[in-house]
This record gives sequence, structure tokens and C-alpha cells, in this order.
Amino acid sequence: MSENSPDHGLFDLTGRVAIVTGTSRGLGQVFATALARAGADLVLTSRKRDSLTSFEDQIRALGRRAISFDLDVRDHDSIERMVAAADQAFGHLDILVNNAGFNIRKPALDVTWDDWNQILDTNLRGSFFVAQAAARRMISRQYGRIINVGSVTSVAGYAGLAPYGASRGGIRQLTMSLADDWGKHGITVNCLAPGWFRTQQNQVLYEDKEWVDYLSDRIPLKRPGHPDDLESAVVFLAAESSRYVTGQTLLVDGGISTGAVRALPKSK
Repeated sequence: MSENSPDHGLFDLTGRVAIVTGTSRGLGQVFATALARAGADLVLTSRKRDSLTSFEDQIRALGRRAISFDLDVRDHDSIERMVAAADQAFGHLDILVNNAGFNIRKPALDVTWDDWNQILDTNLRGSFFVAQAAARRMISRQYGRIINVGSVTSVAGYAGLAPYGASRGGIRQLTMSLADDWGKHGITVNCLAPGWFRTQQNQVLYEDKEWVDYLSDRIPLKRPGHPDDLESAVVFLAAESSRYVTGQTLLVDGGISTGAVRALPKSK
């Protein structure tokens, strides 16, 4: 732990400042809430800052400070403005959760040039430049925790998700490279990779009971993920508990990445 770091318990984030990108809905709000409950103050972002008003109030109701900013991760100037403003508002930045993401589900033959660019520019290029901007501030304090959000598609391929899987596989490789780059500055960089969780991006899939049953059969724990399954994982990677963990991908996927398959019906 650097001299500039307060004396924390293993899972205590009191006094830390965390940026969580993409917090207008879904897992971004789960990550931000978990960090706030562990003691962190929050920087919240969305392409439309107005969408964060209610959630900002929820974070403050937990006794934490919170501020929100507009952020378009496909715009380098937007990234630099947000990180500079966050640093000025709190005086330091300790944690980044690179959560902002985008997906378009299509068969590979139907993916357009623009589809590819929108997904990769958001999920991969955006994550890199947000991490770069945050790391520049963390280096001066010789302390930082960067958590890049990947998915089970970081390690496994699924039909209809070619550009998304490419972006998430890239996040895993990016994580390892940045961990090697910035470890000497006291910064850890890890990838948190959720499995199948119901979000607004994929909720149409979960309306199909047959599909949910099929999915559950492939998951060793026999159910899709619940948002609270991710809370302890993000706190672990953000806190002193993971101080000697870097460059790693933590899969929170119920075991689906083991390659489990649907059980064969019993013969009569």
C-alpha cells in the first residue's frame, strides 16, 4: 500500500473515489451501489446526465457523496472532460469500473460495417481511453484499481455475438497488457466477466421460458445470475482484498464457462 493510501480493512472502501461508467441502468447501477455500500464515493456517468438524477439520490441516501457527468465513450474529448472534472471534484481517483457497453444481436452474415464499429468503439476502444485517462491521475498517487467489465464471451464464443465477443475478448487481452504496463505504479487492472444475467439489453431472451430452461441446464448452478451475485466480486477487485491480484479475469458465470452441456433425456 502506498503512503498516500488510507489504512483500510480488506473490504472497506471508505475514503475511496470510484468512477463507474454506464450507470443509467442495469449492472452499472449494481456495481456502483455495491461500492457505495462498501464506503466509496461515486462518480456516475451516462450519455445523458439527466438520466442519473434518481440514481445519484440513491447513492447519497447510502451516506456517500455522488456526482454525475455526461460521457460518450466513443468521443475522446468527452472522456477527457469527464475524468478531469471527476478528479477536480474529489481531488483524487482511486477506482474505475469500465462498465459502459453496447451490443447488437445479429447473425454474422447480417452484421454491417457500422454495427461493428459501434460495438468495438464503445466496448473496447472506449474502455481503453477511459482507463488511460484515469490511470494518468492514479499514477501520481501510486495507487489505483481498474476493473474492466467483460463477459463470459471474453472466453467463449456464441452465435449472433461476433463483434460483441470480439470486443469482450479484446477486453480480456487489454486487461493483461495494462496490468503489466501499470503494475509498477501500484495500479491493478482486472477483468470482471459476468455470465448470463438479465439486463435491459437482453431481457427479450428471458421472456422465452424454453430458452431460459435450456440456458439453465447448461449452467452448473442451474440458474442465470442475479445482480447481487456480482456485488462481492466488484468490491473484492476494488479493495485491498485484491492487492496482489492483477491481469486476471474473474468469471462470475455459475460455471457455464466450464463447457457444460444440456443433459441428455433419460432413456425409457
